[in-house]
Amino acid sequence: MAELTWVTAVARLRDRREPGVLVTVAAVRGHAPRPAGAKLVVGRADTWGSIGGGNVEAVAIERARELIDSPDPQPELMDFALNDKVINRHGVQCCGGTVVLLLEPLPVVPAVAIFGVGHVGLELARILARHDLDLHLIDTRHEMLDDRRLSVLRDAPARIHVHEVPLLPEQVLAELPPGAHLLIMTHDHAEDAALCDAALRGGDFGSIGLIGSSAKWARFRRRLESEGGHTAESIARIRTPIGLPEITGKDPATIAVSVAADLLLTFERDRAAASPRMPQDPRIPLPHSGPQV
Repeated sequence: MAELTWVTAVARLRDRREPGVLVTVAAVRGHAPRPAGAKLVVGRADTWGSIGGGNVEAVAIERARELIDSPDPQPELMDFALNDKVINRHGVQCCGGTVVLLLEPLPVVPAVAIFGVGHVGLELARILARHDLDLHLIDTRHEMLDDRRLSVLRDAPARIHVHEVPLLPEQVLAELPPGAHLLIMTHDHAEDAALCDAALRGGDFGSIGLIGSSAKWARFRRRLESEGGHTAESIARIRTPIGLPEITGKDPATIAVSVAADLLLTFERDRAAASPRMPQDPRIPLPHSGPQV
């Protein structure tokens, strides 16, 4: 079987939603096993490519896997002298030169699912698609997911996953990756209610946001308690209204900016919570309710 290119290996890790590290020979002085630009992709269990083998590669793999298990890994450089006077953990390499490696973490990017790609949903997708994430777009209406309508997302860095579900959009919940953030904003309040109920019943989700007024949420909350049998603690997982409370405009683009900004703050809070070495940034507010949209 042919060896994967480093580009394909990176894409495979992303498809699997597994973290990794891209190791590149950044600079070479004198003689070295591989030239500048050689690459190695390191995953938790597998590696693809080579930066020359021997001690250099073994140490790089060890350090890469330490980064994979770190809560907030950052790119870093490693220097190696290739001569018989250097004591190495994995044998001697006496090519006579020096090598500088660049280790670039490949984290698992956030996943966001927008249920309802109407006026607000499309504006929100246009903003979120400019970020490095997996963006799932779900709608029961074929015309909302038309290729021409979604063409505004084609040049975006996000990976776009389109789900057209004619009847039961809640079925898509089982297809979403662990930790996906849900934004429920369909054209039908019955669909919204079914999605809220299904999201609370099961699945490893991040935040759950529901667009709507306080009156809409009061009806939903009563229904979730009485018919769904959900506890108050469980229902509290749903954040509504969504968005930043300071942004009160009602047009779709303004609402989308508000919701996107609030979600980006959620990403920041998640990163801060995952890193015990980093204190909570005082500029990042605690969870809150957004404007009445």
